[in-house]
Amino acid sequence: MSRREEIIARIREVERMPSAVQKAVVLLGDPDMDMGELARIIEHDPGLTTNLLRLANSAYFGAKRSISSVREAVVRLGASNLKKLLTTAGLAPVANQEIKGYGLPPGTLLKHSITVGVSAEELARQLGVHAPDHTFTSGLLSDIGKIVLGTFLAVDAEPILTLAHDKGMTFEKAEEEILGINHAEVGALLLDFWELPENIVQVVRWKYDPLGIPKRDLALDLVHVADALAKMSGIGVGVDGLSYRPSDTVAKRLGLTSDIIDKTMAEVLDKVEEVFQGIGTPEKRGH
Repeated sequence: MSRREEIIARIREVERMPSAVQKAVVLLGDPDMDMGELARIIEHDPGLTTNLLRLANSAYFGAKRSISSVREAVVRLGASNLKKLLTTAGLAPVANQEIKGYGLPPGTLLKHSITVGVSAEELARQLGVHAPDHTFTSGLLSDIGKIVLGTFLAVDAEPILTLAHDKGMTFEKAEEEILGINHAEVGALLLDFWELPENIVQVVRWKYDPLGIPKRDLALDLVHVADALAKMSGIGVGVDGLSYRPSDTVAKRLGLTSDIIDKTMAEVLDKVEEVFQGIGTPEKRGH
């Protein structure tokens, strides 16, 4: 079995996000969804309910007054915010662990993931464009492949870094050379196995190669740049942090300027902390 085949086989061993999250995210993609059914799905998972209500009352999601029940959250927050909340709450248990192969201490991948999601939406706001509904969720999940490679397979990033440096190639290209696959493709395969919507899977798969798909995807462009901004901010950066380069073509077609980058990053930092503290760090949950 090749290294690539071994990695793909191990994907099915990764702890799933709560089934309630998967069901709810799929249901939220249905324009004719039953809000009562959605609330019942969430309520069947006490841990998810707790995280959802904590986040729903955070400053980032703009609650005007305290939300005390899942049903109230479902009615008041709307489908788009609910998808963000549920995915963040569902990702926390798997993204809060140490990702050894990538040099990421506990909580670091989660904070970086939140930064990408928040940055993608803020970037759209600064550019004056409407971010597709799946933008935040796609950004949030875009590095989930690192969990498989860095934890379940304990990939040693050192040879990958050395190859990237010696050959002047990007980190993900060096991953492909050594492993036969990069963490973006691993993440997409994982999310497909978890049966998440195809538009999210596509953004995760092509995050580092937004020109690799035949039709432009605005959410993909936003997440591609947001990931670079997150690394520039230094939030959640592992050993691979300096080995990425955003596409000049994408920057040009978005109309990206240094002023927009500065404004986006200035807005993002406080918002990320609000969401991260809203979900609760491992230490906070332990008390």
